[in-house]
Amino acid sequence: MKVLSVASMIPMAAAFAPTPAFNTARASSSELFAEIQFVKGLTEKVIPDIKLTRARDGSSGIATFKFDNPNVFDASTAAEGDITGMFMVDEEGEMSTTDVNARFMNGKPQAIESTFVMTSPDEWDRFMRFMERYGEENGLYFNKA
Repeated sequence: MKVLSVASMIPMAAAFAPTPAFNTARASSSELFAEIQFVKGLTEKVIPDIKLTRARDGSSGIATFKFDNPNVFDASTAAEGDITGMFMVDEEGEMSTTDVNARFMNGKPQAIESTFVMTSPDEWDRFMRFMERYGEENGLYFNKA
């Protein structure tokens, strides 16, 4: 079970978490479209752990993604191309970051950690719209505590 935890600088905490097991119906691809890619055109199938922080005044925020054993490391995807960034793609367009780091264990890649920095309230809102779509597609929801 994947739980997306959130560390927040604002008084109210928030998190993305899996929907209950009885409510995991996936929306059809014609209704929603949101995916994460490390190689353009290759959808990452592993659902990341995501931590969010936001400035008290709402002027900026940071989303930190951690993918354990992402499919971009699979031998079958090696011919697709090199990792050039993390691309969050939906019907509104694409957001991206080049702050992408691989973690290795015994010389083999085990995880990818990526940071997406939002420098305005508009970027935060755009990111949250993407996460709503991505969450719907992958059985996650946003929970304000």
